[in-house]
Amino acid sequence: MIRVVVADDHGVVRKGLRLVLSEDPGIEIVGEACDGDEAVAMAEALAPDVIILDVAMPKRNGIQAATLIARSCPKTGIIMLSMYSDEEYLMRAISAGAKGYLLKDSAEPDLIGAIRTVAAGKPFFSAVLSEALVADYVRKIQSDGLHDPYDSLTEREKEVLQLLAYAKTSKEIAAQLHLSLHTVETHRTNLMQKLDLHSAAEVVLYAARKKLLV
Repeated sequence: MIRVVVADDHGVVRKGLRLVLSEDPGIEIVGEACDGDEAVAMAEALAPDVIILDVAMPKRNGIQAATLIARSCPKTGIIMLSMYSDEEYLMRAISAGAKGYLLKDSAEPDLIGAIRTVAAGKPFFSAVLSEALVADYVRKIQSDGLHDPYDSLTEREKEVLQLLAYAKTSKEIAAQLHLSLHTVETHRTNLMQKLDLHSAAEVVLYAARKKLLV
């Protein structure tokens, strides 16, 4: 059973989320919050598997709440529910600790899949958003007349990139790939230099653009 807390300041939205999630017997809503402070307190008290946070909430917005929840409840997967599809909000959400990002106007078909994916420790983006990220990346490569830097990665660096996007630590990657920690750190440094990435959030966004989050 996946235990979920829903945080949104609009009762009608919470009711709609309950209705969608009631279709899956493996998901249980264990709490509802109507503002950011209540969401943080509920996450700390209930330690849910997943918490769904509206980006725009009173007292403390969703991104501020996510930052605190990620710090105090690292095992709780965070899904942001937002009306904003631009990359700035997505980057801020990931940097705050969110594993999932759903657009409100297209959340219903993705919601259950997002909860199951995030509960398993993997990132999930709204299908509409994922396609927009891919299209934007392709346009940038084509307009700049550049070769895709992904092609310059070694096969091992591609493996490490995907695992980093899944929020695996260097130690976990070393164990999974049967490599030394030093070797993994070297691959990590090299791939981030080749791709001009500078943070964990940028790694996740890049992986989304390349459709590596499978």
